[in-house]
Amino acid sequence: MALHRVAVIQAGTTLFDTPATLDRMQALCEKAGSMQIELAVFPEAYIGGYPKGLDFGARMGTRSAAGREDYLRYWRSAIDVPGAETARIGSFAAQMKAFLVTGVIERDGATLYCTALFFGPDGALLGKHRKLMPTATERLVWGQGDGSTIPVLDTPLGKLGAAICWENYMPTLRQTMYAKGISLWCAPTVDEREIWQASMRHIAYEGRTFVLSACQYLTRADAPAEYDCVQGSDPETVLIRGGSVIVGPDGTILAGPVYGKEAILTADIDPDDIIRGRYDLDVSGHYARPDVFRLTVDETARQTVTLAEEDIIFPEDSAGF
Repeated sequence: MALHRVAVIQAGTTLFDTPATLDRMQALCEKAGSMQIELAVFPEAYIGGYPKGLDFGARMGTRSAAGREDYLRYWRSAIDVPGAETARIGSFAAQMKAFLVTGVIERDGATLYCTALFFGPDGALLGKHRKLMPTATERLVWGQGDGSTIPVLDTPLGKLGAAICWENYMPTLRQTMYAKGISLWCAPTVDEREIWQASMRHIAYEGRTFVLSACQYLTRADAPAEYDCVQGSDPETVLIRGGSVIVGPDGTILAGPVYGKEAILTADIDPDDIIRGRYDLDVSGHYARPDVFRLTVDETARQTVTLAEEDIIFPEDSAGF
């Protein structure tokens, strides 16, 4: 029996200050590394931030100048993937000698995506997952990912993948991940509600997979003084209270949930528990009914404009134009 130590890290962003957030992340990774972990999971939107309580000046049919400035500030806090910030995050993984999964706000042109990044113990960026369906007002500031970034990665610990926050409520996404053989289900989130715990236990039990859910713990003090959020300006106000948890394939809680503080939760897991669990429930194997149900997943990368080489007219080919 080979046990592997995994961790979820509950911490908040320094909003609109990505260098400061990376410094905080480095300190947390150093602490986690001292615990001899092999996998660390950070929350949704950890790098770039989750600006809870901002409305970005949007009302039906109108946007304010102040809201546009908020978006510009948020865009400046986002990161390029790959880029200088991903190289630094990779160095944290290499220092821990562990796999690392973290939520980031990814900048692609003028559009932002809520993204999960995967790093190897050597610091290499192994892949990314863009959130397929931003929830409610998140759609004001985040684009939708496509099917080309739903990776499940082979690692010595097991098959590693991620679903971000309310994506975990998408049955077809879950079935896709199960079909890819996921055994380490990472769920970066900012959902602090009690019912989230039921969802994490359900996914662990349904998929017979380990679930590692990292939630932010964010207070008003983590935001700049001019942060105009609906919760008010008291620095002690809790914006996101946490609730990080690790669940085993039988639905048993292995660590957490923790609320009201920063925390590093660890658990020693046995990958063989996946097979033990799927003995009587393998929803992409013997417990599936492909003769009755069929799911088609389009993993094509979608481009706004595709220039076919044969359609391009070069000056020397034109007839007098």
